[in-house]
Amino acid sequence: MVADYGRIVMTTVLTAIFTAVGVLLAGNIPWAGFGRISGLGARNLLVWTAVPWAILPMSLYLWVYWRFIGGAWGAPGNREARRANLRANSLPTRLWGASLAAGVLGFAATLGLLAVAARLVELPSSAPIITPSEMPLLTAFLLLAMQSIVAGVSEEAAFRGYMQSIIERGHGAAVAIVLNGVLFGLLHFGNHPADVLLMLPYYVVVSAVYGGLTWAADSILPAVVLHCVGDIIVLTRWWATGVPEWQVSAAQPPLVWERGVDSSFVVAVVVSLVLVLLTALAYRAVHTLRVRTLAAGGTALEA
Repeated sequence: MVADYGRIVMTTVLTAIFTAVGVLLAGNIPWAGFGRISGLGARNLLVWTAVPWAILPMSLYLWVYWRFIGGAWGAPGNREARRANLRANSLPTRLWGASLAAGVLGFAATLGLLAVAARLVELPSSAPIITPSEMPLLTAFLLLAMQSIVAGVSEEAAFRGYMQSIIERGHGAAVAIVLNGVLFGLLHFGNHPADVLLMLPYYVVVSAVYGGLTWAADSILPAVVLHCVGDIIVLTRWWATGVPEWQVSAAQPPLVWERGVDSSFVVAVVVSLVLVLLTALAYRAVHTLRVRTLAAGGTALEA
């Protein structure tokens, strides 16, 4: 019986992983390319660099992609399954506000934990984001924004939508969030190929922020918005300063193993723990609000 249960779990997890990777690649390849094949984003850096022409075809593609994975088109036999897996359920205005506020609090907790982590280990650097010197700043920013939207839409659809939904139905939200966080982190190896395992806890935490919010609201939509906006902010900062998203400051702070525990480290630990607790309470409040909204006849379950 134990062996049978283990096979069921493994089958579910592997199905979720392969499905998530497929959804991720389908959303990303037209923009990022694959292997030696350039995507729209790379082509815009080489051809007609003054104009952000790649945004229009990519926007049209994203619309088609979203409609299909959300069950609007395609084979009728699996439309409902795709709709349920994407989990793009609409939310009433009040729940939208509570969800976005809770997600911002989750971001603050993540920054606090990063500040603590920077005192415990030396976080890796990363190559700067470079755009052609002849490209206007506005064009470069618009392309970065488009890249952020592609990442936000495709990653949330793949990880917090399809993967989390498939695993969560059989094994609960906690298992689903941890597993999609691990895959989410491993697939970001290109940002820091020599430090994948070192950075894995960071991505699990980020995934928990998005995944916990998706569970609380029963919709990936707030996570999609926060992911897109968050990526626009961090990529713009990275482009302007050369400092990657996981580094709170440009200079590496002293490690506690070298300088000892000081008051700033203690404050960072306390603040980050308080923010984590507040985030958990906020997510629980969003979940409670969603349940009450449904009980009152709200429309939080329709895509």
